[in-house]
Amino acid sequence: MKTISFIGGGRITHILLQAFQNAGISFEKITVMDVNENPLKSLQQKFPHIAITSSHEETVNAELIILAVHPPVAADTLEKLKGKLDKESVLLSLVPKITLEKTVHLLDGFGNVARMNPSASTIVNKGVNPVAFSASCNKDKKKALLDLFQPLGYLPEIHDSKIEAYAVISAMGHTYFNFQLQQLKELALSFGMEENEAAKAITHMLWGTTETLFNSGLSYSE
Repeated sequence: MKTISFIGGGRITHILLQAFQNAGISFEKITVMDVNENPLKSLQQKFPHIAITSSHEETVNAELIILAVHPPVAADTLEKLKGKLDKESVLLSLVPKITLEKTVHLLDGFGNVARMNPSASTIVNKGVNPVAFSASCNKDKKKALLDLFQPLGYLPEIHDSKIEAYAVISAMGHTYFNFQLQQLKELALSFGMEENEAAKAITHMLWGTTETLFNSGLSYSE
């Protein structure tokens, strides 16, 4: 997949662009579309090689089209894309709540559709990025998309019905733990630890905690 378009220029688009850059993944063309100029200008300052546009028409010719909009505008956006996607393209939806079945229906039966719920830690290529594919998705297109996203973190292939569960556990989990870990870091600094020393201690503590809880053979109560 050498050409890629993003419909929506918000936070998740920034995260994915950064992760691709971290992994040394380059594209012949990257197009980002948004109706708001501000996020587009911000993205282009960070990633000057991208092309920006406010037109859906300029996004449909890419090999991979990533739908990164909020649920209230998803149906209207898909309506604009209906009948305009190349049959060899893949549409990857990052939209919560809009199922694969509904997405395919809104695209009038377009076959190569996938759905993903990326997590914030994808920005450092440690994401949890569950992906589901429509039954009609071409197997070669499916493999190409899996190969593209593999360097961005953990990439479980799941049933579409589990996307929302992953959203709560692996995507929203960052929101909960970031606060706790920041509090630990601030405590460490107040106790006289250096910042890098505190960061390393907390990182190893967290990995050790998950290993102990899930892989030690001890029960939770033990």
